[in-house]
Amino acid sequence: MSHEVIKTKEEFVQVLEQYGEFFLLKHSLTCPISGLAQEQYQRFMKETDVPCFSLYVQEARELSNHIADFTGIRHESPQVLQFKEGEAVWHDSHSAITSEKLNQL
Repeated sequence: MSHEVIKTKEEFVQVLEQYGEFFLLKHSLTCPISGLAQEQYQRFMKETDVPCFSLYVQEARELSNHIADFTGIRHESPQVLQFKEGEAVWHDSHSAITSEKLNQL
């Protein structure tokens, strides 16, 4: 499955409109825990047919804040959100992000 990095609110809206379901990783480029979560997310991406996206918090802070406002889910990093039909239906953060857990969704 392909993996795209999104950076703007416009790209996020396009993803919301285009996909019935997708996952989004909020990733910090400087945090070791986020690096471990990214490894788990990348493993999951190889095992799923659901589209997966990432945003890098340092490069897309405005988008990250917009997603927190849009979903009502407090921003954390790392954080994975699952969207279905335009709504966040699941999220988790930090060391709770594992490929095993993601595959159970």
